[in-house]
Amino acid sequence: MHDEPGLVARAAIRLTAWTERWIPDAFIFALAATVIVFTAGLVWTPSTFTQVVDAWGGGFWDLIPFTLQMSLIIITGHVLATSAPVGSAIRAIAAWPATPRGAVTLVTFFALITSWFNWGFSLIFSAVLAKEVARRVRGVDYRALAAASVLGIGSIWAQGLSGSAALQMATPGALQPQIRDIVANGGVVPGGMIPFRDTIFLWQSVVSVLVEIVVVTLVMWLATPPASRARTAADLGINLGESEFRPIEKPRDIPPGARLEHSPILTLIVVAMAATFLFRYFSRAPEPLNAITVNIINFGFLTVGILLHWTPARLMQAVQAATPAVWGVILQFPFYAGIAAIITSTHLSQQLANAFVSVSTPGSFPAVVAIYSAVLGVFVPSGGSKWVIEAPYVMAAAHELKVHLGWVVAAYDLGEALANLVQPFWMLPILGMFGLRARDVMGYTFIVFLALTPVVILLVTLLGATLPYPL
Repeated sequence: MHDEPGLVARAAIRLTAWTERWIPDAFIFALAATVIVFTAGLVWTPSTFTQVVDAWGGGFWDLIPFTLQMSLIIITGHVLATSAPVGSAIRAIAAWPATPRGAVTLVTFFALITSWFNWGFSLIFSAVLAKEVARRVRGVDYRALAAASVLGIGSIWAQGLSGSAALQMATPGALQPQIRDIVANGGVVPGGMIPFRDTIFLWQSVVSVLVEIVVVTLVMWLATPPASRARTAADLGINLGESEFRPIEKPRDIPPGARLEHSPILTLIVVAMAATFLFRYFSRAPEPLNAITVNIINFGFLTVGILLHWTPARLMQAVQAATPAVWGVILQFPFYAGIAAIITSTHLSQQLANAFVSVSTPGSFPAVVAIYSAVLGVFVPSGGSKWVIEAPYVMAAAHELKVHLGWVVAAYDLGEALANLVQPFWMLPILGMFGLRARDVMGYTFIVFLALTPVVILLVTLLGATLPYPL
């Protein structure tokens, strides 16, 4: 009986084929959402066809700065995760587990913890760790390991330092002026800015993160099939090969023009400059937590990545390896900007805000936001661009219902992350590293989704009741 999978493991195995059959590519969701919102602008607002078209086209490129910021989160995370010092840490950690369940649980735990700091770093770090574990632990299910490595983006990432909505609310220029005006509500929230102190650093947010870590780790421990039912990398015909860490060999004969590429001299000078800037930046800030923005997060991670790679040659190799992972962001974000422009320009945002108010009370509103965020996240698989779409009407409704605005952002974040468990967009950059397809892992992620959803609804409702309006 020991070798028979439990109820959770059997459900995970059966769900994998279903997800492959019914879930389309993420870009299809972006196109479908464009058509739906375009139609809604025509049907539910007085806007004419040409007005809606003009709004869409006029706002199509509004998120270019944010698109680059999100791309850099992925790139800087990848740069950090593939540095030699981090590689040494990964090899050491991979030696810890001795059983298949222990292996999957370990990868899950580190995927969750690292995603709080940077979701891009977490994806790469956890994927490399999972492959290293697969090389060492006999009988571990390779699909479960791969699924475990993406669970950070399906749970706590949005409640962490790289959470898009919290960063947008705290970063000047990250949202359109009309959205800031809605959040400000005539000066109730000065400048329409909500600092980290009132979002991810609320004690309620910290509690929700800790609860999710426990729940997700436990679910994956239960979902891991025994060795007799596992499909290892070898069973799947996948050659794990050598370690991902292959530092550049320093050429014996280096021409004068290339010597600085293999020297740490410029690296150390730039890192010293960056460290000095960051020290002065935070020391001059009245509240350091309020000074954290998406640009500062990326600047800090890039600085550490430059230092860990030591020479410009190794850094350039790491950035080159990371850039293919951002193509989806570059392609899809303009469509999300166009959607947001339709919603704000046609005043569809007010119609949606009224709909939220009509089905909510102050106590139930955070749960409604979380559920809606998860549903919309299937169509718009990006926390940042989706928040641009949701913020106008969600925050307007929060003002009307007198709900803590920072907790509304947190509720949005908790719901937004759930969508990544059933929408494969953010899994795609690392599935290629495993040699797997979405169908191979989404049975496991869907099981986590089913377990985590009621927990999230309970958390946002109970913890939200402890917070006053507006902040």
